[in-house]
Amino acid sequence: MKQERMMTVLRFPHMSEKSTWVANEHRQIVFRVAGDANKPEVKKAVEGMFGVEVKKVCILNVKGKRKPLKGVKRGRFGYRAKWKKAYVTLAPENDIDFLNITSAV
Repeated sequence: MKQERMMTVLRFPHMSEKSTWVANEHRQIVFRVAGDANKPEVKKAVEGMFGVEVKKVCILNVKGKRKPLKGVKRGRFGYRAKWKKAYVTLAPENDIDFLNITSAV
């Protein structure tokens, strides 16, 4: 995989209560990824950027939330942008420390 593509596939780590829980309980890291990314690309990007072994990747699409439009008649709605999320399961001996990252790239 090219260096440029590797940098664009992973956008940033997704931090929420659930992502913190799965990181502690199931050794999974959650990333927001590019809309056209697929499982093999995400796996190669994580392994290349962080120097860890990836056991499994699950990708899901998140729908944009419906929001009422301000200043328009009642009953009109807009939508936030949709995005893609990847759950990356690491091998048992690997870990990613986001506070002390020294890039493997």
